[in-house]
Amino acid sequence: MVSLITDISTEMVTVVLPLFATLALGLTPAAYGLLDGLYQAATVLMRLVGGFFADRLRRPKLMAGTGYALGAAAKLLLLPAGGAGALSAAVAVDRMGKGLRTAPRDLLIATAAPPDRLGRAFGVHRALDATGALLGPVVAFGLLALAPGDFDMVFVVSFCAGVLGVLLFVNRVPESETRRGTAAADAPEKRPDARAISIEDVAALLRIAGFRRLLGAAAVLSAATISDSFLYLVLLRNDSVGTRWFPLLFLGTSLVYLTLAVPFGRVSDRFGRHRVFTFGYGLLLCAYLAAILTGGASGAVLCLVFLGAYYAATDGVLPAAAAPLLPAELTATGISIVQAAVAAGRALGAVAFGVVWSAADGDAAVWAFAAALTAALLAAAPLIARARVRRTEVR
Repeated sequence: MVSLITDISTEMVTVVLPLFATLALGLTPAAYGLLDGLYQAATVLMRLVGGFFADRLRRPKLMAGTGYALGAAAKLLLLPAGGAGALSAAVAVDRMGKGLRTAPRDLLIATAAPPDRLGRAFGVHRALDATGALLGPVVAFGLLALAPGDFDMVFVVSFCAGVLGVLLFVNRVPESETRRGTAAADAPEKRPDARAISIEDVAALLRIAGFRRLLGAAAVLSAATISDSFLYLVLLRNDSVGTRWFPLLFLGTSLVYLTLAVPFGRVSDRFGRHRVFTFGYGLLLCAYLAAILTGGASGAVLCLVFLGAYYAATDGVLPAAAAPLLPAELTATGISIVQAAVAAGRALGAVAFGVVWSAADGDAAVWAFAAALTAALLAAAPLIARARVRRTEVR
């Protein structure tokens, strides 16, 4: 429920940010690409910090709560944003909060769920998260319909929702002490004191072959990912959707995500999380093709369906696939490393997409990324297939 409320707050800003940056502030595609890259890159270091200290201090709730508070405060920083610098600062603070809370939050989920139902557990969480992402654009659309162009009103309401999420988290989410559902059950060494975890212990995670393969595959695939905002801007520039309806594109993606998150989670538990994760990036490739090959409203709808299905097949499945590969005392750290690699890849992709779009056009940039994603799938699929729990690999 905290994620649902927080995502209402976040998505209210996310859906208006492309219009605010390109129309109100007049940023070029290249400049917006740099901003979007910052949006992703700001989470990289903080994901690692959040995961490491959640394990070291054994206080995942403290780290996650700090991240939620930063995310709420960032909404107020958007009020005086009158240029790219101020906007970048506000976005950076918001993404730092997002990065700080993600791995500790996923650790709380992983430790509370039975090992054979991790995919379903993350699917339920992502479904509630997607519900918030579904409602956020509706609220933003309604506010802008009442007061066209009044972005400050959207930012203030978003802040209020963020504060509500923080209060709910502090008062209702328990601090979990039980560590289960990880590969550490068969590890020959267990650390009774989580405070003894060091950087050397974190580096040792890369010696776990299955985890190393999953990390490499996730990083390669994420670098060929076009951000939602850019994909929606392509639809806007191709007249597949009008400016008035732009915020509802985020709603459509979230609706598909909400519908499919739990089913994909259950399928991943039964047939293999690596298979579902790979299939998800195939769906993303279909979203690219739908955006440039199918015109009009039908193209926009197909793009949103494939994009939402991609998130449902990857977002919750990835931490569910990583958790069983990791020692219990380093679960949050390992999840944060994978998520940081994905965030870094997406940041690189956002900058590259903005540069290609400025040099050519939106369709050419999508074609280039479709080719890159195809190559990434061919390279990553064998790695993902081998990145499964092998108890003898855990040292």
